[in-house]
This record gives sequence, structure tokens and C-alpha cells, in this order.
Amino acid sequence: MKKGEIRSLAICIFSYRDLILVAEGYDSVKDKYFYRPIGGGIEYGELSEDAVVREVREEIEAEIREVTYLGTIENIFTFNGEVGHEIVMVYDADFVDNSFYNIGSFEGKEDDGSVFKLIWCSLSDFQEGNRRLVPDNLMELISHNGKSISKI
Repeated sequence: MKKGEIRSLAICIFSYRDLILVAEGYDSVKDKYFYRPIGGGIEYGELSEDAVVREVREEIEAEIREVTYLGTIENIFTFNGEVGHEIVMVYDADFVDNSFYNIGSFEGKEDDGSVFKLIWCSLSDFQEGNRRLVPDNLMELISHNGKSISKI
């Protein structure tokens, strides 16, 4: 996060049965975990759909197909005591390699080399408030689009 800048992101929802794939994050100031679909920054001159394909390839070495735009969320938030502002383009897609749907959790890697944990979480965990899905309003966008959860 760069202070005073709006960041453009593209994230991708992958679903399997009643689960979605999310990266686990931790806010040390709030002492709370949060969960966000995989994705990352859109580079200058890059379309958001191309960014989400690239980010998935870079972070977990996976190819995706059936990439579908769901909507955009403007997100102003506080993370580790700092205010952030981002415009998030949200996509839905499928993995080309179906084995990703059978792994309960695995690791991804950021471009700076840091490792993060990816897990399949039930949408009901987020709907019932047991886990926090970010960006805020993502559940509304998923519900509004009639997100099909049982693809495989």
C-alpha cells in the first residue's frame, strides 16, 4: 500500500461446491484474520482481465479459463493502522487443471517472494460472520451476480 494513492486491483473468485478460494491475511493492529480472493495490482497499460490471468499464473502457477467480469468495488479500508483506497475489478473463472479443486489448502507467492496461505472456505462462513471476506461488499456482489457455487 502506498500512502495517498488509489490502487487498481483485479481479483478472481474460484468456486467449488459451496466453497470459494481465498488467501488468508492478518491485520496485526486489529489482531484479526481476513480473507480475500486471489489477485493483485493492474499494471499500467494492462487490461484488468489480463491482470487477473497474470496474477493467478504468477502467484500459484495456474492457468485459468472462462474468465467473467462480475463488477467493480471501491474499497476504502484500514490495514495495520494505515488507510488504503483501492478500485477492485472482480472476476470469476475456472482452473484449467481441476486438481486445484481437490487441495484443501496450499501456498501462493507474491512478487516480493513472500508466501501466503490459500484455503477453500464455505460461503456460509462469510455470510454468518464467522470469517471476514474483503473487500467489503464482495458478498453483495457475489450474491447479486447469482454466483453459481457448484461448478464441478
